[in-house]
Amino acid sequence: MATPARQPDRAGEGRTSYGSDPSQFGELYLPSGTPRGVVVVIHGGFWRSQHDYTLGSPLAASLAEQGWAVWNLEYRRMGNGGGNPTTFDDVAAGIDKVADLGLDTSTVVTLGHSAGGHLATWAASRGRFASWQPERVKVSHVISQAGVLDLRQAYVDQLGGGAVENFLGHPPTDADDPLDAIRQAPLDIPVWCIHATADTNVPISQSQAYVDAVTKAGATAELHAVPGDHFVLIDPSSGAWADTLAHLDALT
Repeated sequence: MATPARQPDRAGEGRTSYGSDPSQFGELYLPSGTPRGVVVVIHGGFWRSQHDYTLGSPLAASLAEQGWAVWNLEYRRMGNGGGNPTTFDDVAAGIDKVADLGLDTSTVVTLGHSAGGHLATWAASRGRFASWQPERVKVSHVISQAGVLDLRQAYVDQLGGGAVENFLGHPPTDADDPLDAIRQAPLDIPVWCIHATADTNVPISQSQAYVDAVTKAGATAELHAVPGDHFVLIDPSSGAWADTLAHLDALT
């Protein structure tokens, strides 16, 4: 099984820091040969500190076994200093840290589940805004796993028990458009949304609306619907994960 490849530092065993906060770190997993590219794994949990990077660890190990270099990213969340703007600052800085890891960054895929899907998609638009420039590492592809891609609709639907309002600090407004994936559509890179049809945590309508917005704008996004619930997408033994690996295979 693949294990984190970096040496320990102040953030903890097997971790590499990108800042001074205890939650500003990632774990790098390396394949046995030359990496096919880099996948940045961004975990979900409705941006709350009850959930952490260990949600992404099984995916990181699986991806490394398939030949990918993987940066399993942790970031500040609500309850440990996160929210708006610190979570966005961390994700931007965490992705840019890949530039220091000795990897070829010509192919960098952000892969995120749930709230992580929101952050993975948002990260590909961060270079549009002065707050997150310059981009040291550009995202080349996005995989959103049941992503919260429309913050306004998620607020209306009270997903996560009011998680969007808690995360932003207020109900979403026009001023929050730089933080809302659907309001940054289309991107200039392809987005692949995988979503389970029986998901009651984040309804598949979130991905449907995003893909519709992108395709109507003439850009590239695809929805891949699978059976199951919210968590089948991050189960490495599931058919949904096999489909995700197959999609990654097609990128290279």
